[in-house]
Amino acid sequence: MRMILAALSNRKAAIGLFIVVALVVMALIAPLLTDYNPSRRVGRPHEEPSTTHVLGTTRNGYDVFAQLTYGARTSLAVGFGAGLIITVIGTAVGIAAGYLGGKVDEALNFATNVVLVIPNLPLLLVLAAFIGQASPLVITLIIGATSWAWGARVTRAQTFALREKEFVRSAEMIGEPRWRIMLFELLPNLVSIVGINFIGSVIYSVITEATLEFLGLGDPQTISWGIMLFNAQNASAMAVGAWWELLAPCAVLALLGAGLSLLNFAIDEVANPQLRIGRSMARWKRLARLREARP
Repeated sequence: MRMILAALSNRKAAIGLFIVVALVVMALIAPLLTDYNPSRRVGRPHEEPSTTHVLGTTRNGYDVFAQLTYGARTSLAVGFGAGLIITVIGTAVGIAAGYLGGKVDEALNFATNVVLVIPNLPLLLVLAAFIGQASPLVITLIIGATSWAWGARVTRAQTFALREKEFVRSAEMIGEPRWRIMLFELLPNLVSIVGINFIGSVIYSVITEATLEFLGLGDPQTISWGIMLFNAQNASAMAVGAWWELLAPCAVLALLGAGLSLLNFAIDEVANPQLRIGRSMARWKRLARLREARP
């Protein structure tokens, strides 16, 4: 709780949280923000932004703002869903390998290395192409099942350092079961690692989902930011001057990435004492220079 309060008092965390919450709220209250159906023609093709259509229309006459708000539901659901799967698998594998050691560590480390060796994006492209027009749920499962290895490697290394601590040895001496030690002794001390892994996984998942759909491997009947990019590309939006069709989804993807990155930086600063000391030293040096400059 103390770490959470410290993170929330961080300026980067406050800005990042505001951005992410604003996008989530936009997705939740999409019907209240627009009267237009995102899948129904409501205007002329490639209509420029105006008071009637704030972000213009697509080649088919669909309202871009309506697609942006409703598409946020799919893109955020895939991002947070896949991020959760990646984090759960990576954390479980990392803690088990790092604490249990022996044959368990060898087996899990071998599986982790196999996943790391296979290039992730080409693997995703092959799987998505094999499945065909993948639904958002399928894309979520594919990303989650193939992207957990880096988090597992980091968690394993941190667990190695923690398992020799006194509180772990004390729990072992009083006969605590291994699963209880991993769940109630090790996991709480890995909260910052798990949090950073989750946020990074969400960023990666949202961008990967948009990439797969932009390449035509998603379901064109769904509404998402990636499908918006795919449709804009097929409509040659830039060639005909309909820049708003590409700008809108690109802008929200960049905004979401910036917000989550700020949260990630804030957690790292709170969890890493060296960063806090470095920031304090930099502030102290600035004050010292100001004092020296005074007559």
